[in-house]
Amino acid sequence: MKIWISSLRDVHDAHMQAKPAHVVSLLSPGSDFPDFAGYGDDRHMRIEINDILEDMENRPAPGEHHVESVISFLKDWTPDNPLLVHCWAGMSRSTATALIAACLHNPDTDEAEIGAALAAASPTAYPNTRIVAMADEMLARNGRMARAAEKIRSDEARITEIYRVAEAPPFHIPSRF
Repeated sequence: MKIWISSLRDVHDAHMQAKPAHVVSLLSPGSDFPDFAGYGDDRHMRIEINDILEDMENRPAPGEHHVESVISFLKDWTPDNPLLVHCWAGMSRSTATALIAACLHNPDTDEAEIGAALAAASPTAYPNTRIVAMADEMLARNGRMARAAEKIRSDEARITEIYRVAEAPPFHIPSRF
């Protein structure tokens, strides 16, 4: 199965294609979240979370409670079924969450391998390192998830591509490694 990553603009098309068992929506506080018929809170997590690395005036950075909620929700998803994760652009919060989901359900897989698969799947994958670092600590991955995310973000060509496009087209990574 697959972990699908999408922007908000393309999320309904991605949903139709992926037919996910669970959906994670990560949007800024006050945003309108999409609805998916037949998906209650047990299958669709809506989390208000800013896509920043540090607190800014009137905009708190992602906190441990956000990441704990995501991990708790992802524990109820099984990688034998598709997962859809989206944020505004499909580049940062969603790719961080996809990395978390893959690492959570593949505890014996090298985090660098999962990170490389994410980077190869989209030239705009740019995981929020604050979110990943907190998950890394909570999942006792000893910095390996954080290093995988940092490696993706250090690619100069990736940064150029992110500034070239406003949103990533939907893409996916395996749910099992």
